[in-house]
Parts: sequence; C-alpha cells; structure tokens
Amino acid sequence: MPNYVFAYHGGKMPDTPEEGQRLMAAWNAWYEKMGSAVVDGGAPVGKSVTVTATGIENNGGANPISGYTIVSAADMDAAIAMAKNCPILEDGTVEVAPIVEM
Repeated sequence: MPNYVFAYHGGKMPDTPEEGQRLMAAWNAWYEKMGSAVVDGGAPVGKSVTVTATGIENNGGANPISGYTIVSAADMDAAIAMAKNCPILEDGTVEVAPIVEM
C-alpha cells in the first residue's frame, strides 16, 4: 500500500496541563484507531527556515507546518478518511499528500 504524509497546519499549545493531557489522549486514541496504518507517528515541529538559491529566509515558510504523520492507506480517499478524524481539526488543518516511490 502507498504511504501518505499528513502535514499539520495550525493548532496551538495547550493552555493548561489538563488541556495537554486531553489533547494527548485524543491523539493517542486517533493513532490507536488507525492501528498498523501508522507508519511514523511523526511529531510537532518548530518554526522552519527556508533555504533558497540566494539565501536564507527565517520567516517560518510560505505555508508553515506544525507537525506531521506518515500513514499507509489503500488510496487517497482512504487516507483522507483517516485525516478527517485528526485532533488537529479542532483548530487547524491536515494536508494529505502521497509519498511518491522513486
């Protein structure tokens, strides 16, 4: 089966330890629901730096990501169905892209 990357945009850090625990429980439940389809649970990421042919831009990028996950799915529709249950959707978005085998 092909792999897909879920690139997360948005989201926010929890305001309280209790909120952090609730969010972690939601992410863990989502990963458990997907089971072996989760190839790499990924992680949150910090502010990016863009490297160009003419220099470096320390601006977070044109479309900054806040984290990622890699999943295995039968096709794009199946990957999208998984993404529709992602906890980031409370205050962010998920970009789904196929990983192209070379």
